[in-house]
Amino acid sequence: MEEVGLATIEAAARRIAGSVRHTPVERSASLSERVGVPVHLKLEHRQETGAFKLRGATNAVLSLSDAERKRGVVAASTGNHGRALAHAAKKAGARCVVCLSNLVPANKRDAITALGAELCVVGRSQDDAQREVDRLVETEGMVPVPPFDHPAVVAGQGTIGLEIVESVPDVETVLVPLSGGGLIAGVAAAVKARRPRARIVGVSMRRGAAMQASLAAGHPVEVEELATLADSLGGGIGLDNRLTFRMVRDLVDEVVLLTEAEIAAGMRHAYFEEREIVEGAAAVGIAALIAGKVAAGGPVVALVSGRNVAMDLHARIVAGANSLEEAA
Repeated sequence: MEEVGLATIEAAARRIAGSVRHTPVERSASLSERVGVPVHLKLEHRQETGAFKLRGATNAVLSLSDAERKRGVVAASTGNHGRALAHAAKKAGARCVVCLSNLVPANKRDAITALGAELCVVGRSQDDAQREVDRLVETEGMVPVPPFDHPAVVAGQGTIGLEIVESVPDVETVLVPLSGGGLIAGVAAAVKARRPRARIVGVSMRRGAAMQASLAAGHPVEVEELATLADSLGGGIGLDNRLTFRMVRDLVDEVVLLTEAEIAAGMRHAYFEEREIVEGAAAVGIAALIAGKVAAGGPVVALVSGRNVAMDLHARIVAGANSLEEAA
């Protein structure tokens, strides 16, 4: 498995330039006052497909040979990677199949099909969806583009880290949503190469935090995938994980887990104080700060990763619901 370092990430930045947005980093007056150090938000939810995933998917598709593109691409997804891959494949003129579990919200399914991708909805977990990917690779010769455990995907996500250090050269703490590890692995590799003293903190939900469970065990483990406001952070890391587990273990300084109520509070803060509509997974950095779960040396950058939330759910959270059950 190819190593992902600064040179690989810089090459990815050159490759995807013009295909993805260079998203802004803005200072949060409310969070800075609350925490007592400068806090900035990396507004990656303003990416064209509404989430950071476009970077890794675009880098992966643009790295394929003509022969590979003709075979088509396939991936398992909790929604945002599938949307990003569908977008990148459409631009490249390649067939795209996205495999999802039944836990993926309908709004994310619809966004994928709107981009012309084929959809396979199977089972109740990412593992179920991945088995369908494996079948399509074996029977139809499609090219797999995993959502996180892939060097081109990790390098693409790492371009966010380059932009963070460019915007906040003295950054001390970077808060990153944590799921399969593709985002935080790439960001950590880029930030620590440019700013070695910076701390990288992964933030996830308590319900089914697969990477944290794997780190605690010392090797990849399976966890039960549960419904959560941070649905984009659901799913396992793969028992045969080849890249992101090792990178997260070696580069990430701390992992913080949040309750559903804390995630909901982060979403409300983003809406009322920052005037931003974000999904639960994107609000976890903000949530960790307002919950007092991060001893933040400043300046801090919290990565706001996506906005692809069902608006009826968002309205209920903003109105005071603290979980999916309360919002039902």
